Amino acid sequence: MLARKIQQQNLQQQDQQTTVQTVVVRKPKITIGEKILFVAFAFIMTVTAVKIISNQYAIYEVNKDIQKMNTAIEDQYRVNNDLKVQVSELSTYERIWEKASKLGLKLNENNVKVVQK
Repeated sequence: MLARKIQQQNLQQQDQQTTVQTVVVRKPKITIGEKILFVAFAFIMTVTAVKIISNQYAIYEVNKDIQKMNTAIEDQYRVNNDLKVQVSELSTYERIWEKASKLGLKLNENNVKVVQK
């Protein structure tokens, strides 16, 4: 009986010892410094991405303006060539002589001077 009492006391003491709760303070997985670094990194990446996109848009606009200018230059070049062709057609000797005859001008051999290019 005595052994039983001792065994029961030992069990009660073990129960009392096991029921003692230990408070464990767990640190967060991510520290405040790491959070600050993450936010700073995200901010820098966002600013960099916005800067790259705005630069690409500016380059796109400049390229578009260059293409428009090249098109305008080509159009003006064609117009200039067409005008040169018209000038050469309108400045033929026969046409000038025809217009002069209509206006009543007559060829006087004594007043003609030959001009060469």
